[in-house]
Amino acid sequence: MRMKTLPAVIALLSAAAFVAPFAHAINAVALPADAPADRSFGKLEQVHAFYDAMPTGVTVSETGRIFVNFPRWGDNVPFTVGEIRDGKVVAYPNAAINKENPNDPSDGLISVQSVVADGQGRVWLLDTAAPGFADPKPRGAKLVAIDLASNKVVKRLVFPDNVMLPSTYVNDMRFDFRNGAEGTVYLTDSSLRGPGAIIVMDIASGRAMRRLSGVPATSVDPAFVPVVEGLPVMVEGADGKPKPLGVASDGIALSADGQTLYFTPLSSRHLYAVSTALLRDASVSEQQLAAAVQDLGEKGASDGMEADADGAVYAGDYEHNSIRKRLPDGQWQTLVHDPRLLWPDTLSIGPDGYLYFIANQLHRQAAFRGGQDQRQKPYSLLRLKIDAAPAPTR
Repeated sequence: MRMKTLPAVIALLSAAAFVAPFAHAINAVALPADAPADRSFGKLEQVHAFYDAMPTGVTVSETGRIFVNFPRWGDNVPFTVGEIRDGKVVAYPNAAINKENPNDPSDGLISVQSVVADGQGRVWLLDTAAPGFADPKPRGAKLVAIDLASNKVVKRLVFPDNVMLPSTYVNDMRFDFRNGAEGTVYLTDSSLRGPGAIIVMDIASGRAMRRLSGVPATSVDPAFVPVVEGLPVMVEGADGKPKPLGVASDGIALSADGQTLYFTPLSSRHLYAVSTALLRDASVSEQQLAAAVQDLGEKGASDGMEADADGAVYAGDYEHNSIRKRLPDGQWQTLVHDPRLLWPDTLSIGPDGYLYFIANQLHRQAAFRGGQDQRQKPYSLLRLKIDAAPAPTR
């Protein structure tokens, strides 16, 4: 054998050795539909099915009335706040107020992101004045209180310029009537392109402070990549390249005694807490306040939180189609896990011992699915029995 043929012989022998073990074909069949699979648990009940615009928020009053909101993100939204009555959603408090007043942005409702019943006979509407996540219209972002007995507007608070940035997107709110002449409201700025923050507003005067602006606890976790239904939730960046969805401080909950505010960026899996007394105290510097924030560890990624009267905190886990509960001792338990629980958004505890929440498939919107809207109607208002009362506000 000539030496120049040796490499070819070695290659031939190696190939034969590799093929030999696979001389017999490997047969396979489609995985049976009844093969072991992810198990659901927890009893979900559907309260309402939405076949039109996508809802984001829900609240249940102390008398059991249910209100929902529809931000103007691109769907056809004839009214941005509604009440569920006799199986239908009707404009609330009326159709007229659900239209923008082009001459006075502080008047009509432009795009409501959140509705919260305060336990004191009113429901509050949080108007971002930022349809489609545009810059908020000047003097348009506001809180509107509706008296539930008369269904009339009894308070309108326009956010002052000192707390509003061009990137501000006011998202969720919690009320405490134990502090201030008419109470205090805490809100999240869940900006998509600027600093997140907690906004603290005195209801009587309308004065407000922007707190924890841009600190890590209110900001997008730079290492966070949300994964829902096995796919990363990506958006198009300024450079045209895909990047993970980044939303700042979003979910918020107030402890039963009013002394602790819980909050989380949407683009994070961590729960944070801070003293409300420090938040309200203008003499406490931002550095001091940031140092007082507690990182309570991972809870899952949430787009909505709530607290009950017994010291527990509830949070959606949109990556795992779940609702979770943090016990007073800090331990977490999963209350329900169900593949139909597609993006739990906003939580509210009713007077009937149920936890109510929206499942709206937010992650299937065209912006996150390469320009293709993959949402499937209906969207759902669901509930889960928790045998707990809402945290008191007074």
